Amino acid sequence: MFLDRALISDRRAGLPQAFLLLLGSCLPVLGAVLLAPVLPAIQAQFNEVPGSVGLVPIVLTLPALMIAVLAPFAGVLTDKFGRKPLLLVCMLIYTVCGLLPLWLDSLYGIVASRAGLGLAEAGIMTVCTTLIGDYYSGAKRQRLLALQTVFASSSAVVFIVVGGMLGQDSWRTPFVLYGVGFIFIPLILCLIWEPVPEQHSAAAEHKAGHFPWRQISPLYVLALMAGASLMIVPVQAGYLLNLLGISSPSQIGMTMGGNQLGVVVGAISFRLLTRFPAERLLAGAFIVAGGGLFLMMSAETHMQVVIGVAVNGLGVGLMIPTLLTWIMSLVEFDMRGRAMGGFTAAFFGGEFLSPLVVLVIGGGVIERLPFALGVLGSWHVVLGFACLLLPIVGAFRKHAATRILHDGA
Repeated sequence: MFLDRALISDRRAGLPQAFLLLLGSCLPVLGAVLLAPVLPAIQAQFNEVPGSVGLVPIVLTLPALMIAVLAPFAGVLTDKFGRKPLLLVCMLIYTVCGLLPLWLDSLYGIVASRAGLGLAEAGIMTVCTTLIGDYYSGAKRQRLLALQTVFASSSAVVFIVVGGMLGQDSWRTPFVLYGVGFIFIPLILCLIWEPVPEQHSAAAEHKAGHFPWRQISPLYVLALMAGASLMIVPVQAGYLLNLLGISSPSQIGMTMGGNQLGVVVGAISFRLLTRFPAERLLAGAFIVAGGGLFLMMSAETHMQVVIGVAVNGLGVGLMIPTLLTWIMSLVEFDMRGRAMGGFTAAFFGGEFLSPLVVLVIGGGVIERLPFALGVLGSWHVVLGFACLLLPIVGAFRKHAATRILHDGA
């Protein structure tokens, strides 16, 4: 046993592990955006089902709710029982539940299968992000956390476009893509190993003594808002385009792809902007994302909508790696899963709440969607300026933003 631990501790993660973990982080994105272009078609199919107006959007966002509820438990299980076993079990559940709507004829059954999908995604996202922190450190970790957003957003571009194309003939066809989980299982068995704790410095031991709720809680609140911002376009862009007389699933999918391309550019820019304090990066990110919502609100043509969703994506893309890097720097190995579970819960909780907030602001009237987007844009701008106050809040006095972003570099 001691020999095995020694051998495992000598292993060094390389490109195969990084690539697999980055691809694994894309799977929850598949659940979040794949069906966005076919939501109107699903609505038409189940229009006679009581409550379908509320249930059909839930088909898209319910996995996010399950992640929000279960990710903290997944984080605890990750720290307690290990990374690899949980990842394998969740990957199997993901594949089975993802494929079930191919055969289900009940809207309620489809909603239940999406709940199972979200359960699996909670474990997959938490473990993949935790393993990036386990296998890598310093500048390489920062780079991979930024690439995680890049990969997820790039895949979203592909998933949205492919979802729109596959959905042209039947809304069921996009569910076929969930079979990709069967490819991941043997790769996990071959390439992933259970990490062991790194040697702790005195500072690390101090950080490992108790979970730093005081420092991390405000970041979780921002993660909640970032998740809500990310989901605005995938859920609402189709309805906004319908108000402009555009109903083609392929056009809707391409528009949403513009948003995800913006997210990619925003995430890439994080690596170029780390010399700036984190609170300034977050302030700029929220203000830019809010500006994109203002552009969407006032859009009168398809191209204006595309520009608005792309600008919104720029801001969201910068938010995510900034928050991830900051939170990761505050914990050590024995609490990393728990910290990432909390981030995952907050982020996907925001994704789930996003359409509900829009629904409330707009009073449930589609024609009031531009007004709701304008209100959300104002919230983003206000929150952006509030981010500039973070350094003077007591919870952040000992964690200057620049020092955090360069921790271990």
